[in-house]
Amino acid sequence: MTPRFDLQSHSVHSDGALAPAAVVERAADAGVEVLALTDHDTVDGVAEAARAARARGLRLVPGVELSTIDEAGEDLHLLGYEIDPDDQTLAEALHRYRADRAGRIGRMADAMRELGWEVDESVFAGRTSPGRPHLAAAVFDHPANAARLAEEELSDSTALLVAYLIPGAPAFRGRTTPTVAEAIDVVHAAGGVAVWAHPYWDISDDDTVAACLRRFAAAGLDGVEAFYITHTPAQTSRLVALADELGLLTTGSADFHGPEHPTFSRFLAYDTGGATPRLGAIGA
Repeated sequence: MTPRFDLQSHSVHSDGALAPAAVVERAADAGVEVLALTDHDTVDGVAEAARAARARGLRLVPGVELSTIDEAGEDLHLLGYEIDPDDQTLAEALHRYRADRAGRIGRMADAMRELGWEVDESVFAGRTSPGRPHLAAAVFDHPANAARLAEEELSDSTALLVAYLIPGAPAFRGRTTPTVAEAIDVVHAAGGVAVWAHPYWDISDDDTVAACLRRFAAAGLDGVEAFYITHTPAQTSRLVALADELGLLTTGSADFHGPEHPTFSRFLAYDTGGATPRLGAIGA
């Protein structure tokens, strides 16, 4: 029997609102039996989460979410599960990726200023793995921007992020590393399982998703996050069928970021559409 799983969550070490132990507490209270902490480009919260998980009697899958570059999209995400968080090669790779992440956030902050926004850098200064949500908050929370936010009808930092910081938006700036294939290799070198995260969050076209999944599978991808809080039933069904064809694992998550997040605030808030997940060693 498949355990109740939620295989993507985030803490204050990246773009989540809670400490790792508090993320585990929320998951346990929601009935999660297998949880993955997958902060962006860092494993700094894994040890704390693992201790909390042991105390609550659930299984913690050590994980990480890597932002990658690809011809099909400027910011595709790869999940690494069952990695060794102490692996030195992984640590060196994550250090490079965080440096690239920080440089990118700096370029986007400069772009926002060029567009006339004020940026409160204290919001994301000192974070291990700063991301676009931090920059969006740094702009949204700055009092000097209040009138313009109201004029542009940007009601929260997520709305600002979508308006200015996603691919195609005026202040978006891309990453430079790693490619999907490179990220897969890093996960495998750390003893992990590589899974493409939320394909339809980043790519809307069915044919492009299918082509990418086949290409990534050929590069060594182990699975796909078929079950995701924003996937439609048709998208879920299509991903399950493609995974069957390619012999890939099928995982899922509600992508918990915090109890106040407008979209990612509840564990287990995804639908399998009646399909049986294939978690492999992740669910053991």
